[in-house]
Amino acid sequence: MKDGKTVRYTVIAILLVLGAYWSLASAQKETPDYPNGQFLVTAEWLKQHQNDDGLVIVDVRTDKYFNNNLIPGAIRLPWSAFRYDDLSTSTAELFAGPTEAQKILGQHGISRTDTIVLYDSVERDGGATASYVFWVLDILGHEDMKILERGVDGWQDAGGDLVPEPRSLDPILYQAPTAEIRTRKLVNGDFIFKRLGDPYYQIIDVRSHEEYVGQKGSKGLTGNPLKLGHIPTAVNINYEDNWVDEKTKKIKPYPELQKLYQG
Repeated sequence: MKDGKTVRYTVIAILLVLGAYWSLASAQKETPDYPNGQFLVTAEWLKQHQNDDGLVIVDVRTDKYFNNNLIPGAIRLPWSAFRYDDLSTSTAELFAGPTEAQKILGQHGISRTDTIVLYDSVERDGGATASYVFWVLDILGHEDMKILERGVDGWQDAGGDLVPEPRSLDPILYQAPTAEIRTRKLVNGDFIFKRLGDPYYQIIDVRSHEEYVGQKGSKGLTGNPLKLGHIPTAVNINYEDNWVDEKTKKIKPYPELQKLYQG
């Protein structure tokens, strides 16, 4: 059971990084910096577009770390709403699934055609929680979603105002056509196990080096220690290596990302 949990947690990390990286690298070039730069926007871009029709700004921070300071016009949709704990298997933080995800989006007034700008506090979350909701939208085949680089911290540094109350949207129906839901991006431990050693599949462990080599561990739902180490054949690229520096946590230019992931 512990081995299964370790696989699940590492698979989540794989999906977060690969989903964002492949999306940034696989479509038409719109900016000189990234092949798919439309998925990453700056505070200056948001200042110019925050009142656009059909644009929804989403604050994904959890209630525990939410300090009642939002970007004007943002709604509240904690990223944890898309996850649940399975007490029967003592497995934490599982994805709620495409059906439930659509229900949650609709309850928060988000439509299939909206342009969604996601942000967290990069100082605290490193962009991981906004990236998780990006991954959820990507699974649903949502066409127009963006991550605010450096999140609310970058917004503040750019002189953006903050407000205490979120925007409220009326619930609507969010419905993704079945054919557009990308179920191939949902994998489990069994899927990974059967492909160990397959040259067409590369596993990236995005945790710290200490976690990767088993010098540092983590705990399961009940506080039980999980098995140390990493999935066989996994390559370790710490998610922090994608930043220019620890202070700003700004994403590296595309040439540096190419070098980081080369091979």
